[in-house]
Amino acid sequence: MENSERVDAIQRMQDYIEENINEPITLYELSRCAGYSPYYCTKLFKELVGKSPFDYIRSLRLTRAALKLRDEKVKVIDVALDFVFDSHEGFTRAFTKEFGISPNKYKKDVPPIYLFMPYSIHQRYLYLLKGDKKMKKKPVTNTVFVQVIERPERKLILKRAKKAEDYFSYCEEVDCEIWGLLCSIKEALYEPIGMWLPDAFRAPGTSYYAQGVEVPVDYNGKVPEGLDIITLPPCKMMVFQGQPYNDEDFEEAITQLWDVMKTYKPEIYGFEWADDDAPRFQMEPQGYRGYIEGRPVRPINK
Repeated sequence: MENSERVDAIQRMQDYIEENINEPITLYELSRCAGYSPYYCTKLFKELVGKSPFDYIRSLRLTRAALKLRDEKVKVIDVALDFVFDSHEGFTRAFTKEFGISPNKYKKDVPPIYLFMPYSIHQRYLYLLKGDKKMKKKPVTNTVFVQVIERPERKLILKRAKKAEDYFSYCEEVDCEIWGLLCSIKEALYEPIGMWLPDAFRAPGTSYYAQGVEVPVDYNGKVPEGLDIITLPPCKMMVFQGQPYNDEDFEEAITQLWDVMKTYKPEIYGFEWADDDAPRFQMEPQGYRGYIEGRPVRPINK
């Protein structure tokens, strides 16, 4: 892989940061695990990741702190100390600058905020390579797990694009930080998803593909500026899950699952595709759990 040594060096830095996020981290430690000088690893990190190492560390610590304030009954000062801030005041200043709200007010109201949700550099680099060369398709050997699940009436908070038809074209149109905003919504029923919208759920002049998060039907919290909220009716979803895969094989894993879905006969199990009933969705590709996608179905009336 072109530039693989540089990418591997930055990945080692990201891994070290992740493992030591609650401990002091020095530039010397980062440069040692990267295998480059402190000056060069700082330059390289910013070039490939978009932030300096310490801006990255601060944003990641503040995001983890925000999630702890959102989900646990903890004191602000304890969270500040957990994430290596020297004082309540310093943490409050940094938190307010990052999210536009003080930690005390955030803890009380828990509005949606733009969390920092970085990709590993390996994943990002692989996504960038996606259009550079065609992946060699291997024979499908994976076992696919299939189940039908019930989805109750619920609401969907989503960010639409204008023309996007898939993940990659969506990312070109919409700021990638939208994922962090969706992840911050405390009332979410499940993790954020990418989805293909039936015509009935599309607004005029908007995209087929969008990203969003489902919340309870009685959700009355804040809808962030630039996002929409719509109601989804009860439905059944046939969910397909492939086997775990190596991150570099993400596109192959998706393609193989799609090949299975194209030839799958839900009628054998008493269902038919119901693509107008709800959005077809994909979960964030995570190699450790396999690629997961869901398509709406309805029982066949006999």
